[in-house]
Amino acid sequence: MQAASTAAVIWYGVSQVLAGNLSVGALLIFMSYLKDMYRPLRRFSKLSTLMQKAAVSGDRLGRALDADMGIEDAPDARPLPRARGEIALQEVNFAYPGAPQRQILRGIDLRVGAGQAVALVGGTGAGKSTITSLMMRFYDPTDGRILLDGLDIRQIRLADLRRQFAIVPQESVLFARSIRDNIAYGRPEATEAEIVAAARAANAHEFILNLPQGYETVVGERGATLSGGQRQRIAIARAVLRDAPILILDEPTAALDAAAEAVVMSALERLMQGRTTFIVAHRLSTIRQADLIVALADGRIVEQGSHEELLRRQGHYARLARLQTGEAAADGNGEQRPSKGKRPLKGQWVGRPIPQLKESLTY
Repeated sequence: MQAASTAAVIWYGVSQVLAGNLSVGALLIFMSYLKDMYRPLRRFSKLSTLMQKAAVSGDRLGRALDADMGIEDAPDARPLPRARGEIALQEVNFAYPGAPQRQILRGIDLRVGAGQAVALVGGTGAGKSTITSLMMRFYDPTDGRILLDGLDIRQIRLADLRRQFAIVPQESVLFARSIRDNIAYGRPEATEAEIVAAARAANAHEFILNLPQGYETVVGERGATLSGGQRQRIAIARAVLRDAPILILDEPTAALDAAAEAVVMSALERLMQGRTTFIVAHRLSTIRQADLIVALADGRIVEQGSHEELLRRQGHYARLARLQTGEAAADGNGEQRPSKGKRPLKGQWVGRPIPQLKESLTY
């Protein structure tokens, strides 16, 4: 439209100049005014498009916030101040509400004692993360039930249930706020001493002090100004401060290099001490010393036991181990033979005995 109108003005203006009815200067001034007139019109057009997109996005967000998730407290839900951490899944089946024909979990039976470290291993889509989501009641099982300390989690107040869990995800969710605010995100009432103690336990205190403003340093959105290892240590400090009896580690070292992994693993070992821990893992190197390893495939538990027991069975877990480590050789008794010269890295074994956390946290 702008090009057509400009061409029409030029054609008419030139004809008037040739006829002696308009000077060249007047034509140029008119063209300048025409250009200035279209500039706010273009801006208004872009703003109108942006407002339409914002209205659509706002409508979608509103529907999402208003959606009935079907997860709410039962009329007789009871409080739970602090759990011991015993978890039992009994004949649990699950399919997402939008796709009931596709079973994600099938007949899951699993019992975990308080303070145990349990690794959930398997390929993508095996159901590892779904199990942890069901434990926190982001969804309810299609069939079966989940018990926490012998109580059906549907009979526990939802807010109390979720306070029993702390999560260290693969990608830490940090906000464009100060380091202090990010650590205290789950407990905004935490004191300065508690925040510093949590950072020390997470091996984060030293690098925080080296930042321009220490604990008041503002990190970018999603922690863009920090390295991957630093972001994970902030997430661990957040979990330490939460002081929940049940810990979920969702492949927290997958995106780290060897040096950063060693530091993060050292902090995770302290965090796991005395807590029931679920480790969602693809890399088997991080879970060999877990108390119980649960191998999942197609939504079913295909094997469970210790690392050594599962290797001796030469089943699903042993195949995963061979694929990841290349340790394909086995002796005559079916024992797995490690490759020569391979030794565990410092901080690599998640479930080994570790010293008690020296830093005391007052909650």
